[in-house]
This record gives sequence, C-alpha cells and structure tokens, in this order.
Amino acid sequence: MRCNRWAVLALFSGILLVMLSVTTWASLERSVFAAGRELLPDRWFQATLADAYCGFLTFYAWLSWRERYWAARIGWFIAIMLLGNIAMAVYVLIETLRLGSEFTVPKLLLGRRAETEMTGL
Repeated sequence: MRCNRWAVLALFSGILLVMLSVTTWASLERSVFAAGRELLPDRWFQATLADAYCGFLTFYAWLSWRERYWAARIGWFIAIMLLGNIAMAVYVLIETLRLGSEFTVPKLLLGRRAETEMTGL
C-alpha cells in the first residue's frame, strides 16, 4: 500500500481535530485535575494511563532518534508528556509539511537519516 503526503496530512489532521474536540468537550464538564482526583483510584484508569504513557514514550523514542538537537528532543518530550496525542499529531504534521514535495514515507520516518539509512539497504 502506497502512502502519500495527503493521506498522512489527512490522518494526522483528523487525529488532531478529534483530540482537540474531545479534550475541549471534556474540559467543559470539569477540569482534568478534578477528574483525576476521582479517577486515579480506579485500576482500569491506572491501566489506561500507563498504556497511554507507554505509547507516548514509544513515539518519543522514535522522535528522539530522528531529531538532531537536544533542545528539540527536550521540548518535544515535555509537549508529548503534557499534551499526548495532540503534540504527536502536531509533530507529524510539521514534519510532513516541512518535507513538502520531497515527501516519502522513509523520509518521514527516518528524517535526516533517510539518505544514509536507505543507501545501506
């Protein structure tokens, strides 16, 4: 299956829109801190939270390998730990737009390493 730039932009724009919408909707009912106090004792909430943060760390491991500068790595780590999938969708959108017409999946996944990694295949 070929994946083109517009498909990636549509997918991650959709993820960003859904996450912003559901976060806004939930925030209108109560703050995340009020909800956390009530939900934290629940084991399924703890399991879901652990699952989410393991996913965030998995994404961050890729991002950290891909990024060249420590400042960017630290900034994105903070953003992902605070905003989760919102920050992750923004990262992929930024990188996809940055590639422009040169977009390929290997370039998106490998970043600056695309040329050196692809020549070794």
